[in-house]
Amino acid sequence: DANLKSLKNKTLAVIGFGSQGHAHALNLKDSGFKVIIGLYKKSKSREVAKKLGFEVMDTADAVKAADVIFVATPDTVIPAVYNKDIAPNITKGKTLLFSHGFAVHFKTIKLPKNIDVILVAPKGPGHTVRSQFVAGKGVPGLIAIHQDVTGKAKETALAWATGIGSGRAGIFETNFREETVTDL
Repeated sequence: DANLKSLKNKTLAVIGFGSQGHAHALNLKDSGFKVIIGLYKKSKSREVAKKLGFEVMDTADAVKAADVIFVATPDTVIPAVYNKDIAPNITKGKTLLFSHGFAVHFKTIKLPKNIDVILVAPKGPGHTVRSQFVAGKGVPGLIAIHQDVTGKAKETALAWATGIGSGRAGIFETNFREETVTDL
């Protein structure tokens, strides 16, 4: 059901380069997508991402440049990053993606009404998401749609989940509430 072509001509930004961020970025890059990394100026991950062949930008600039923005920072950091760098720079028709529904479900951020908001949550830590992908396998994943302004939110979620390898193992649809509560 996943059509990878829906992301082929888009720029995908990964905000953060920790456990999930690096795995999603590398897997999507290996799947043939254009991936950029958004980090704060003094992040130690900047050099790591550059050495892996990524274009690294300040977070606000990555949000401006991307069509799909993956927030791969810890739940406790999301509100500050969102308010400072994402909310002022995200524009109509873009997609905001999370791998955990906490910030959306518990309303720690205020989402604009004119963007798609989706979730792609592989059910494993980042190093496993990456190692399974490299081995030609995948980690099962969940997708959820919170806002579908473009009519293509589910298509985007399925393509992203397939691009990180979850399509090799299984993709299950849920909602932000169920993913958040069961994960906690």
